[in-house]
Amino acid sequence: MNITRENIDDLNAIVKVDIAKEDYSGKVEKILKDYRKNANIPGFRKGHVPMGMVKKQYGKAVLVDEVNKLLQDALNKYLIEEKLDVLGNPLPKEQENFDWDQETYSFEFELGLSPQFDVTLETKEPITHYKIVAYEEMIDNQIKHIQKQYGKLVSKDVVEEGDVVAGTFTNEEEGIDSQTSLPLDSLNGKENQDKFIGAKVGDTITLNTNGLFEDDHKLMDFLKVEHDKAHGLSVDVTFTISEVNRQELADLDQELFDKLFGKDEVKSVDELKEKIKEDAAKQFRQQSDQQLLNDVTEALIENNKFDLPKEFLQKWIQTVGEKPLTEEEAKEEYEKSEQGLRFQLIEGKMIRENNLEVKFEDLKSFTTDRIKEQMAQFGQTDPEQKELDDIAARVLSNQDEVKRLSEQLMNEKLLGFYKENIKLEEKEVTYEEFVKEIYK
Repeated sequence: MNITRENIDDLNAIVKVDIAKEDYSGKVEKILKDYRKNANIPGFRKGHVPMGMVKKQYGKAVLVDEVNKLLQDALNKYLIEEKLDVLGNPLPKEQENFDWDQETYSFEFELGLSPQFDVTLETKEPITHYKIVAYEEMIDNQIKHIQKQYGKLVSKDVVEEGDVVAGTFTNEEEGIDSQTSLPLDSLNGKENQDKFIGAKVGDTITLNTNGLFEDDHKLMDFLKVEHDKAHGLSVDVTFTISEVNRQELADLDQELFDKLFGKDEVKSVDELKEKIKEDAAKQFRQQSDQQLLNDVTEALIENNKFDLPKEFLQKWIQTVGEKPLTEEEAKEEYEKSEQGLRFQLIEGKMIRENNLEVKFEDLKSFTTDRIKEQMAQFGQTDPEQKELDDIAARVLSNQDEVKRLSEQLMNEKLLGFYKENIKLEEKEVTYEEFVKEIYK
């Protein structure tokens, strides 16, 4: 067997594999002898079928199978030994008038080679790293939400501003007959809310569904109409009141603090505010860090330019899926995936050159930490190490979980690397300001 390579350019090459009779004949003969021993052909005793008949019936199929195995093994070994960093898989070149009746064979494969480049972490401008802070109004709103959540409903006779009314929405023509509980402040506009003020149990209020709520989707919740019908629905409905209730806020006392955070973890309103602020900061940090990863990814793609074997990759995309693609479809698919491929190459090079690989011990430790965090949420703050190890072992026996956790850990490693090595500019914003800047 002989393997040679012709470099077309820096990104494309042709590998030629020549296979001689002596490379495969021994394996083919052995397999055919085994077939002869076990063949059941009418008119012949088992093991006494003439070899000529065995070769005539099975010889070509065995030959093709063994040559293809030999070819793939040799090609894979060659790529490893030559340390060729290829993109996609080798593509066999079509050969006209190929004849399996010959004794020697030549096969050619197109290779797409990975580009050679150096990763630069320099950017024209510093990348913004958002620090999202919980401001006072937001904290106060969260406290109000907690008080409502843990408060109680007090029955009343007359509807006042801010009450919750239970009743039934009705419109016979539209088939609307929905019992619901309706907070007055969920209604859109003072005019709709004022229609309820002063009403009593048994009273019927007439409303129009057009603009009844800020979001038409709420018609699905309160009136039980279908999604398509909810959009732009404009009909009169009646609401017959069956109950009037006032949402009484829970007291900000030690009983509530203990219920929320455990005994004596929080002892005052000031400590409650600080706790809410800390929890919000953790949640916001995840969103901020994810945005940083996105922004750095874009910057790295923009600042690290290199060529790709575009034509080869488009050919490869045509063949790699379950269903072959046309040239035009493969071109579109390549254009969609090109940026992702570029970042994979950049990221892979950074990981190798900076020893950021995910090792099993790192993954086990990372998994154990995640388990401890989850257990702490349910009050188990001091689990035994054996229990943690057993749970981690079960989690890491699932390949899907291993993949998911490995990606999370790699993101953490990359994030730490970026924060140390890329020029960042911290910007303190509220959550609303963050959303506006990201989606502007």
